[in-house]
Amino acid sequence: MSTTLEVTAEALFCSCLQASQHPTMNQIVTAVQTMLGTYGPNGCAATVAQEFGEHPEIAVSRMSWALTAVHEALEMPATQFVAA
Repeated sequence: MSTTLEVTAEALFCSCLQASQHPTMNQIVTAVQTMLGTYGPNGCAATVAQEFGEHPEIAVSRMSWALTAVHEALEMPATQFVAA
């Protein structure tokens, strides 16, 4: 079973946001909501799996960034991640 942190990180991983952009928490929340609303948790997980299979050297650092970013974002009120 996936945790909120894992599902949220997978959604951020699938988004167009890049660590080099230094996105704000609002941008991260919006990206996560958009990806989960568009693809759902299973679609995001499938995309992550595909990227790890095709580009593992890039996927590792991207997931590390995504996990760190959502960990920080989840310190905000939980309602920030509820899809509108």
